[in-house]
Amino acid sequence: MSTPVDTPAPATTGAAPAALDVLHRVFGYDAFRGQQAAIIDQVVQGGDALVLMPTGGGKSLCYQVPALVRSGIGVVVSPLIALMQDQVDALAANGVRAEFLNSTQGPDERRRVEQAVLAGQVDMLYLAPERLKLESTRALLDRATVSLFAIDEAHCVAQWGHDFRPDYLELSVLHERWPTIPRIALTATATPQTHREISARLGLDDAAHFVADFDRPNIQYRIEPKAAALQQLLKFIRTEHAGDAGIVYCLSRNSVERTAAALADQGIAALPYHAGLDAGIRARNQSRFLREDGIVMVATIAFGMGIDKPDVRFVAHLDLPKSVEGYYQETGRAGRDGLPSTAWLAYGLNDVVQQRRMIDQSDGDAAHRRQLSAHLDAMLALCETIECRRVRLLAYFGQEFAPGGRESTACGNCDTCIAPPEAWDGTVPAQKLLSTIVRLEREHRQRYGAGHLVDILVGKRSPRVAELGHDALSTFGIGADLGEQEWRAVVRQLLAQGFVAVAGDGYGTLVLSPTSADVLGGRTSVRMRREPIRASRPARATRRAAAQPDMPTEAVPLFEALRVWRSTQAKERSVPAYVVFSDATLRGIAATRPDSIEQLAEVSGVGAAKLETYGELVLEVVAAAA
Repeated sequence: MSTPVDTPAPATTGAAPAALDVLHRVFGYDAFRGQQAAIIDQVVQGGDALVLMPTGGGKSLCYQVPALVRSGIGVVVSPLIALMQDQVDALAANGVRAEFLNSTQGPDERRRVEQAVLAGQVDMLYLAPERLKLESTRALLDRATVSLFAIDEAHCVAQWGHDFRPDYLELSVLHERWPTIPRIALTATATPQTHREISARLGLDDAAHFVADFDRPNIQYRIEPKAAALQQLLKFIRTEHAGDAGIVYCLSRNSVERTAAALADQGIAALPYHAGLDAGIRARNQSRFLREDGIVMVATIAFGMGIDKPDVRFVAHLDLPKSVEGYYQETGRAGRDGLPSTAWLAYGLNDVVQQRRMIDQSDGDAAHRRQLSAHLDAMLALCETIECRRVRLLAYFGQEFAPGGRESTACGNCDTCIAPPEAWDGTVPAQKLLSTIVRLEREHRQRYGAGHLVDILVGKRSPRVAELGHDALSTFGIGADLGEQEWRAVVRQLLAQGFVAVAGDGYGTLVLSPTSADVLGGRTSVRMRREPIRASRPARATRRAAAQPDMPTEAVPLFEALRVWRSTQAKERSVPAYVVFSDATLRGIAATRPDSIEQLAEVSGVGAAKLETYGELVLEVVAAAA
């Protein structure tokens, strides 16, 4: 293998002139970022590549530029059928001849695309993996001149990953049937284990491997105890992200619909999305989210992969994600434009109980359940850490946090850095809880959930406690020094650390774990996290102004005028607003106020096709604002 899978490939200092020309002429950028130049050079020269790069890092350019430099058609294998039209529209706006083939098309449309492919009239062709399984599609590619194969969302091939797609296992056909055509596989999420699995399954062990920095410094990671989750979410949106586009993830379809309805009742433009909705409703809601400003999508994890909307300002989770990989992938959909964004999670005791129960009841063998448990344990460790969340998140992907090239133990932009929590010795409370579980099983031969255990510990004679005679237990009231919420935090952290287990009875009752005896016997101490008193968040406008040094105050009116103009153009052309111009490009126009086509061409993100399509119209908006 030319580059070990766990070692980032070296960056190069530049790219071939042809690649730089495409970058500037087609996409309107003057220079590559990070390892883009090295990756592009590798593929342009006919080599294979495996690329791990965070969302917003510019993965698409890593195969789009080589496809336009090399002779023939760039074939992109993607699971994102619902987004292919938008991906094609975005390329077409830059003057790239792009098409797709998937199950949404009728025979006449597929025939038109196939004829264009054979006539050499297509630069980029998007294929769903199930379409590539068809012999007719493979025969089409045999007859065409293919410049490269790009495998997008490559983590879908990993069975231990968070978004496994069986059709991806068939992609070994690419190097078996077309061994001379370079392949580039790309993903935004992979642990070292998933990385190795992608490499092995796709036959890329001898490819060049590029591992970019996974840090997203513009995203503020925050996890808070769940009390009244919906009210917490409402407060978060209203005080920090009013009018912003965002995504709210829920675990169940019912929760999605309830949450979307509740937000809408409070005047927030919220829409639901889950696999149980009618396909037409899903398509309309996704289209509105992509094309309109300020829409909040409430969804299960069925939504989001491949979403290119750059101005998603927050991603919120109302339920605990099943893995750190899933959490990172989902939160990475915020702030693709590099502007300040928030990853917010409300997490509570019931989340832990529910996830443990789901693992116990899951299909699959013991090894599969162990893997699910390992994923959950890592997610719980991230939630319960008293250290910098960014440092722990990056460590999960095998990276160290080193801002400015210096090793550091804190990022300064996560909740544990902004308001550090206190660590305390929770051994005695843990022993009290475990003793209560022991006595209930020994004296009453029964198991109970967290709520009942907490009632006993705080000395609360609820009707159920009194009816069952549990107020006669020796542990009744011995935990009165802590409040009910504090006890729920104790139970949550004991579950997270594995000192308490969820019984496999389907009711979420709690039992001793293999390590409980060490705690009861005083051989193991239990360190816990005490939530700090949170300072009020800085005003939204203040935070944004501080984060946009390239956006002088006097440029804001022009920026807003350009956004209104962009919205009109997007509606007229039935494309997402970012396909016209991104916010970053509009900020550049507002800051420089170009008064000629030549000056406008110097703004980042304004390529030749967009200059021809929109140039004069943009200059009219600038002149009117002046």
